[in-house]
Amino acid sequence: MQTDVVRIGTRGSALALAQAAETRARLMAAHGLPEEAFEIVVIRTTGDRIQDRPLSEAGGKGLFTREIEEALRNGRIDLAVHSSKDMPTVLPEGLELAAFLEREDVRDAFMGREVSRLKELPRGAKLGTSSLRRQALTLRLRPDLKVESFRGNVQTRLRKLEEGVAEGTLLALAGLKRLKLEHLASEIMDIAEFPPALGQGAICIETRQGDERIGQMVAAIHHEATGAALICERAFLAALDGSCRTPIAGHATVEADRIRFSGMILTPDGSQAHRIEREGSVRDAVNIGTEAGARIREQAGSQFFAGWS
Repeated sequence: MQTDVVRIGTRGSALALAQAAETRARLMAAHGLPEEAFEIVVIRTTGDRIQDRPLSEAGGKGLFTREIEEALRNGRIDLAVHSSKDMPTVLPEGLELAAFLEREDVRDAFMGREVSRLKELPRGAKLGTSSLRRQALTLRLRPDLKVESFRGNVQTRLRKLEEGVAEGTLLALAGLKRLKLEHLASEIMDIAEFPPALGQGAICIETRQGDERIGQMVAAIHHEATGAALICERAFLAALDGSCRTPIAGHATVEADRIRFSGMILTPDGSQAHRIEREGSVRDAVNIGTEAGARIREQAGSQFFAGWS
C-alpha cells in the first residue's frame, strides 16, 4: 500500500479550504484512506494579495492559480484544488485538469442590506461586485445602478455589505452552500436572465501529466457529466480568448448522452448582448463549445470586442 502522504494544494480562504476538504473526503471514501493520508497545503496567490483593484486590471485569470501551479510543477504538492471558473483556458506545460467533482448549483445569489431582490434596489443604489459578468448582467437589468468594486473572500464581501459600502451584492450560490451560508441569500437569480460564469459551481483537480499514482487516485472521484459540461464551457471560453476582461456567461448541461450549451457575451455596461445555444452528443462537447464561441464572435462582429481591450 502507498504510504506517502498526498499533499493537496489550495488557497487559504474559507471557501477554498472547504473545497479542499471536500476533495479530501471524497478521496478518503473512494480509497478507504484515513485523513492522515492527506495534507492540505495552503498557498497564498497573487489574487489573494491584490485587494485594491478589480482583477481585470491586474492581469485577469491565473491570478488565483499561478503560485499553486508553481508548487505543483516543482513537486511541493501532489494535486491542486481550484474553483473551475478561476482556471485559464491554457494551463502551464506539464499540468492537466484530471478530474471534476460533481457540480453544485450554478446560479448567483443576491443579498441586500434593506431589500430582498435586485430589482427592489433604490434608483442609483450601489451594487458591490468585482465580476465584470455580474456588473454587465446587473446593468442590463438595472442601468441606473452604480457598481462598486467589491474584492475579497465571501466573508469580506458580506462584511462590506453590512458596513454599507454597497446596498447589495451578488455571490455564487455554490460557494454559499459550501460554507453553509445559503440562508443569507435573499434572491436566487434566474439562470435565463442572469447566466453564470463558465465553470461556476464546479471544483476541479489539477495534476502533473504522467503522475500515474495521483492520476489513478483522482480518477475515482471524477464526475463524468460535470467533466463533459466543463470541457464544453472551457472550449467556448477558449474560442473567445476569454479572460477577466471579457463579460462572458454560459452553462452546459448533460442528460444521458446529450449536451446542451447556452452562451452569452455582453459589453461591460450591459447595453449590448449576444446569445447562442447549441445541442449535440456528449462526445462532441469540445466541438460544440468551440463552434458556439466562433459563431457568437462572428455574430457580434469585431466592433463589439473592440471595447474590451
